Amino acid sequence: MHKYDIEGGFPIRGKIRASGNKNAALPCITAVLLTDEEVELKNIPDIEDVRVLCEILEALGCRVEKAGKNHLKFQTNNIKSEVPEKMAAAVRASILFAGPVLARTGKVILPPPGGDVIGRRRLDTHFLALTALGAHVEVDGKFSITANKLVGTDIFLDEASVTATENAIMAAVLAEGKTILRNAASEPHVQDLCNMLNGMGAKITGIGSNILYIDGVKKLHSVSYSIGADFMEVGSYIGLAAVTRGELEITHADPEHLRMCKIAFGKLGIHWTVEGDSLYVPPNQPMKVISDMGGMIPQIDDAPWPGFPPDLTSIITVVATQVEGTVLIHEKMFESRMFFVDKLISMGAGIILCDPHRAVVTGRRVLSGSDLVSPDVRAGMAMVIAALCAQGKSTIHNVYQIERGYEALVEKLSSLGAQIKRVKE
Repeated sequence: MHKYDIEGGFPIRGKIRASGNKNAALPCITAVLLTDEEVELKNIPDIEDVRVLCEILEALGCRVEKAGKNHLKFQTNNIKSEVPEKMAAAVRASILFAGPVLARTGKVILPPPGGDVIGRRRLDTHFLALTALGAHVEVDGKFSITANKLVGTDIFLDEASVTATENAIMAAVLAEGKTILRNAASEPHVQDLCNMLNGMGAKITGIGSNILYIDGVKKLHSVSYSIGADFMEVGSYIGLAAVTRGELEITHADPEHLRMCKIAFGKLGIHWTVEGDSLYVPPNQPMKVISDMGGMIPQIDDAPWPGFPPDLTSIITVVATQVEGTVLIHEKMFESRMFFVDKLISMGAGIILCDPHRAVVTGRRVLSGSDLVSPDVRAGMAMVIAALCAQGKSTIHNVYQIERGYEALVEKLSSLGAQIKRVKE
């Protein structure tokens, strides 16, 4: 295990390239099981979650080859049906093996997935979709899912779950007949998966909307596909640049995915400019809350795409502590995600936690360095940002959780002038 030792108070300055989208890489990696031909994936972030999924692929019989930086090749002839328990417990995305393994073999045995501790995260929607396609699900410590034949149908998901949508898509592309998937998630990472599968010969239309039409095919073939930028990482670095009063250029950032983020950060007096595929965060932003009409306190709340991403709620909460004025942060999608704010309060943040979903943040408050423990990927990154804008030294433990989602974090931050060291515990 490692920790971060951080000295706060240094503005970041420089240029970085956005990493590939973690939440696109994970389903695309599991989708390679849908064909026995070679699949090539580019712009894959070198993060812990990707490494664990590749280990699971190898355990299932897939050949995984590193072809270059952020460039992987896969080929799977004979697939095993059971995901190893220890590996599944290491990553939430292990649930994404349900759809492709079931579609290829007619059976999959999945231990309960691990991952972030941010409240209850239902799996019911996954099984609703798979049973609608003809699968039978049994639960006895593990999930045993079988299907003699998958048949397309009209499915209405009971929530717009990203991973459930992805599992349903991966099962439906090889099902017999046509599937209509309603109330589907439509995030950029879901779009990446659909575009990759279409490149393999799938027939998916409605991409980017909440209704997908999938005509099943008998076989998929090889593809070379490059995933898009990680707008969660980009949003995190925008927040970091603002609170440290620094300036930052982010290249290959896919700025079109940041429109709702621009509105939310704009409520805090934070702006950036776009040129082509790059964005620029200028120094010394106004950092002042923009009141709603009538002088009302503004609210920043998350929602399914194209709403404000829930994975940036922790980040923007830290940013709000460094902005003059009061704002309400409303996390509607995960009931335990806001509990990390007690660590910010201990650093001197002006936050009132109203309930598990809502926090009133009043700034600007000077934060003091502290000893912190990362509870999950995004709250961990939020703590890094808080430590980098705080006065004095901070130590962050359990950084494994952060490195599950942020590629080369220490190297990128150090290149921007941040005082951060990765130290063995």
